[in-house]
Amino acid sequence: MSKFLKLIGLILLTVSFNSTSFSKENFFNEALELFKKEKYEDARFLFERNIVFNPKDANSYLYLAKIYNQEENQRKEEYNLETALLIDPNNEEALLMLMKIALEKSNYEKVKDLSDKFVKVCKNLCDENKDIQESLKNIEPENNESWSKS
Repeated sequence: MSKFLKLIGLILLTVSFNSTSFSKENFFNEALELFKKEKYEDARFLFERNIVFNPKDANSYLYLAKIYNQEENQRKEEYNLETALLIDPNNEEALLMLMKIALEKSNYEKVKDLSDKFVKVCKNLCDENKDIQESLKNIEPENNESWSKS
């Protein structure tokens, strides 16, 4: 009888563990669907919940940054982008978004540093960097020399 109870307990524990880990994995996908539907508050909650269970998920931080961009909360947007880059230093979308923030803040040196790094890792968004470099040249003429040398 006790072996039977142990077996049932083990089965329940296994089923419980599997359903819990499955729900953990679904937080990001569910949040992404809500983000696509522009339900940013609900998406933010699920991205944050996903981070609780998976703190090294750079994509959750990236999408939180996108939500904060929509809400025009640049401080939190930048924080989440920097966190995403700590986890995944080659995240070209996070680099690009940080470049745009630095450009907006007129922090041309940071834009140049991020752009140099971006060139090394870009695969899909390379044209975006060229646009940023062009706008930087138009804004700050003395940068033309330093940009053309690199």
